[in-house]
Amino acid sequence: MTVITDPLFYALAIPAVIALGLSKGGFAGMGQMATPMLALVMPPLEAAAIMLPIMIIQDANAIWVYRKDWSGRIVAIFVSGSLVGIGIAWLLATHISDAAVRILIGGFTIAFVAYSVVGFFRVPREPSQPGIPSGLFWGALSGFTSTICQAGSPPYQMYALRLRLPKMTFVGTTAMVFALINWIKVVPYVALGNFTTKGLGTSLVLLPLALAANWFGFWLVKVTPQERFYKIMLVVMLLLSIELTREGAIDLWFR
Repeated sequence: MTVITDPLFYALAIPAVIALGLSKGGFAGMGQMATPMLALVMPPLEAAAIMLPIMIIQDANAIWVYRKDWSGRIVAIFVSGSLVGIGIAWLLATHISDAAVRILIGGFTIAFVAYSVVGFFRVPREPSQPGIPSGLFWGALSGFTSTICQAGSPPYQMYALRLRLPKMTFVGTTAMVFALINWIKVVPYVALGNFTTKGLGTSLVLLPLALAANWFGFWLVKVTPQERFYKIMLVVMLLLSIELTREGAIDLWFR
């Protein structure tokens, strides 16, 4: 089995998979920093392909833990929309440069941070019904960004947070939505040749740590208010996204 041996990769990959594990455990949004961190040292699509097998296994754990707490209506609407976005990403993936993907990741992460800071002040105080047109739109956008750069969380958050779901329903629905999206993404990833022996071997090396963080996240979401920890992650995400956007802009400028 061949694996990546670069120490700098693991210096970034270890905190990335921990954040991803906590995200799959219920701290939605924290996993947004995983692919941007790895994209600092490798092509973004290669980083996304390393993360995907880990995410699929973590999704299975999350579905089991939250199997009784999810909204079938939201899942049906959002995943239906994501099929369109995944298909578009499949068609465009080979035509988008690494620099453009870095800017895309950075831009969406900055937008997510901005929405998290400002948007919470605008969400309705009372629960609302999940709308079909908006769900299909945000689902398509989530499917596209998730396929290109594992950044499907911002569009989902922008849709789901406004519904004011009960905490556990929100976490369980998030788990179900992205479990289905991640399995669907396997098809274009295989077709585009994104999976490599070295990448899959590296995924396997990182898996135990990712699972440990996953179960730690299950525990944390039940016993800890997530506001303080979430704010720290927002700062980290913002700094990473600014750096990725800067790198992508410089690459495009000098190309």
